[in-house]
Amino acid sequence: MFAVYAARIDRDQPLAGLELGERPAPETRPGWSTVTVKAASLNHHDLWSLRGVGLAEDKLPMILGCDAAGVDEDGNEVVLHSVIGQSGHGVGPKEPRSILTERYQGTFAEQVAVPTWNILPKPKELSFEEAACLPTAWLTAYRMLFTNAGVRPGDSVLVQGAGGGVATAAIVLGKAAGLRVFATSRDEARRKRAVELGAVEALESGARLPQRVDAVIETVGAATWSHSVKSLKPGGTLVISGATSGDRPSHAELTRIFFLELKVVGSTMGTKDELEDLLAFCAATGVRPVIDEVLPMDRAREGFERLASGEQFGKVVLTHP
Repeated sequence: MFAVYAARIDRDQPLAGLELGERPAPETRPGWSTVTVKAASLNHHDLWSLRGVGLAEDKLPMILGCDAAGVDEDGNEVVLHSVIGQSGHGVGPKEPRSILTERYQGTFAEQVAVPTWNILPKPKELSFEEAACLPTAWLTAYRMLFTNAGVRPGDSVLVQGAGGGVATAAIVLGKAAGLRVFATSRDEARRKRAVELGAVEALESGARLPQRVDAVIETVGAATWSHSVKSLKPGGTLVISGATSGDRPSHAELTRIFFLELKVVGSTMGTKDELEDLLAFCAATGVRPVIDEVLPMDRAREGFERLASGEQFGKVVLTHP
């Protein structure tokens, strides 16, 4: 079957290890199901995999892709939850959790196999392309906001780095949930788009906010860390799920964190139940993922190049006919 895969690890030039071509179809195994992929979306996780982060050399070649929507063996339209081993279903109770492509072949292919437990019905209101955007970036944003930040309608939130998948999702979900959302970006066009999506104001990175906020959604890391901490109200919560600019800020702001009793919470992906809630939330409210570009899977390299350049706003989606 046709697939997009990591053939080599290259920490400095990750796209040098990206290959498109034929790979073996999934094998049948107890407790697993094979899904015919209709749409799959890119994440920064795919670029990190090509750098060897979370992907060992002995697992190569590895089909990339965490997220997908498609059709199961019974003809049902489905969405995949890409955390494997979280519950013991299909892999045994002692296997530590992993994300697709760390141990198991991913979704950038004609077919993908996952534990049957990881398959959820796709709401009829969502297209395959829309549904394929949800299981990583949008689920991460959903968990950051509603589980780990614990915000409620009327609260205020700062989203750092408008344009990235998680940040874009947080703006849209926050607006739909009745939050007062502020966003930052170095790019004027991205700031304008953030306001169009529901941010009450979008500012340059590092700019002083009109007010301190109840929570910060942080995926940028070192470049915005100090600003994130300084933007919080006393007792506020900083939720971090990524560090695209590095994980060693020059100013950790420890004094401010303990003196104002701020909370710093790490967040990774989300549970199957949270994905089910997110799917229902989108179906009921009309909220839809922001899609930057849809490409046929044989043009996957273009999608990876766009993601690597940082020029995208929202999700890049790959499709099969």
